[in-house]
Amino acid sequence: MTATDVRPPHIIRMHAADNVAIVANVGGLEAGTVLEGGLTLLERVPQAHKVALVDLPEGAPVLRYGIAIGYALRPIRAGSWVHERLLRMPEAHTLEGLPKASVRPQPLPPLEGYTFEGYRNPDGSVGTRNLLAITETVQCVAGVTQFAIERIKAELLPKYPNVDGVVALEHSYGCGVAIDAPDALVPIRTVRNLSLNPNFGGELMVVSLGCEKLQPARLMPPGSMPLVDERVIADVGANAEPLLDVVVLQDEAHVGFMSMVESIMRQAQVHLERLNARRRETVPASELVVGVQCGGSDAFSGVTANPAVGFCTDLLVRAGASVMFSEVTEVRDGIDQLTARAASPEVADAMIREMAWYDAYLQRGGADRSANTTPGNKKGGLSNIVEKAMGSIVKSGSSTISNVLAPGEKLRAKGLTYAATPASDFICGTLQMAAGMNLHVFTTGRGTPYGLAAVPVIKVATRSALAQRWHDLMDINAGQIADGDATIEQVGWELFQLMLDVASGRKKTWAEHWKLHNALVLFNPAPVT
Repeated sequence: MTATDVRPPHIIRMHAADNVAIVANVGGLEAGTVLEGGLTLLERVPQAHKVALVDLPEGAPVLRYGIAIGYALRPIRAGSWVHERLLRMPEAHTLEGLPKASVRPQPLPPLEGYTFEGYRNPDGSVGTRNLLAITETVQCVAGVTQFAIERIKAELLPKYPNVDGVVALEHSYGCGVAIDAPDALVPIRTVRNLSLNPNFGGELMVVSLGCEKLQPARLMPPGSMPLVDERVIADVGANAEPLLDVVVLQDEAHVGFMSMVESIMRQAQVHLERLNARRRETVPASELVVGVQCGGSDAFSGVTANPAVGFCTDLLVRAGASVMFSEVTEVRDGIDQLTARAASPEVADAMIREMAWYDAYLQRGGADRSANTTPGNKKGGLSNIVEKAMGSIVKSGSSTISNVLAPGEKLRAKGLTYAATPASDFICGTLQMAAGMNLHVFTTGRGTPYGLAAVPVIKVATRSALAQRWHDLMDINAGQIADGDATIEQVGWELFQLMLDVASGRKKTWAEHWKLHNALVLFNPAPVT
């Protein structure tokens, strides 16, 4: 039986120009319900779905967030349920003639004095966790590596209490691919940069099969590895490249399966010794590198969780930290808003370039941005990708966009960055991790147990009903905003403080508590042979 809300009828209108509003009551509202202002519902409207506030003639724009999210396919009477089957989606926004760096957000005062306890790395980056990562050059080695990792956890980790764990950077790439195709650059640099994530302490260990296309020297060519310290310099001089620590399973020295496993364990112990010597130290909040993302979105995402994340994004930028927002198809319909906030015309051009590349990528596959929305999105009240995008963009807050990353690139700038990625939860998270994030924030309305093994994931629920039902999976309840029990600013500050606690290891996220994590999924737009 569906739960119902005992509160008075409650609808939420996002902009003064809107001619629709969403129903906030749990269980929705029944036909005949009289709303504040005297409008009577002509039919049942589920929670998070839209109700027409005025009569909408055929062809009329349906306005939410003050923009047209669609056009009425037939007349819609005031008090009716407005859903995707009644709307024609607008055409994609042109990439020509966009405003560039035309909006200068009011500078916000610096946010000083906030710190967390992190692991300072030799290259200057800071980790929020102290993990041994084992990089794989090809999927073929995954089974052997995982077997070795289970033994490492059981036999070695108890000897190294300051190491948080060991993770395999497993992926489905490495062979059977067109490795020389231009777009192969994307998955290769993604694997490379995943290996260099700040939560791995600069310790680089690779397991290779031996015959794969993605050879270790190609994955980590000279000049790509950070100079960790003098312990990894060859005897040929101070200008030598760091040594690449590789276990090759096809080496003739390996006689039998256990020989391979023991070789991985021996090399792991060398890295564990160094990682175990590390200690947390007080660092400024400016050392946070945060990826923000949404998944299982609903119509509350743009009302509660994403605006709270956006407020927190501004706090992080004020503190001098790095924040990445992503998901090309989920910002594509607001590209004019983003280019206007760019720090320079060059940054705006970079965003436009990423949008155009992705438009062409989708077109090659016979799809467009409309393929993004899921059955769950629509059940949660999102009629189409235009409406979804308007609610997604607000995660970026109001700060100037200072940097743009192509898929798989490493972040090297502070402030707010647009990191171009697919909207797929797993691929976006993988690419943000490759960019160097040390903390992840994930908003959801429908609910997802998503997590990452190498980076803490803070989950923010858009609705109180979800936060209560999934009380041991959601870290923050932004549904309080819709309930009238908290403001966007209050939840934003709550998230900011939780970030510092999680980054310091003082608190674990629920995903960490249950050891929930999704596989790393590479974005490979190049052909598979």
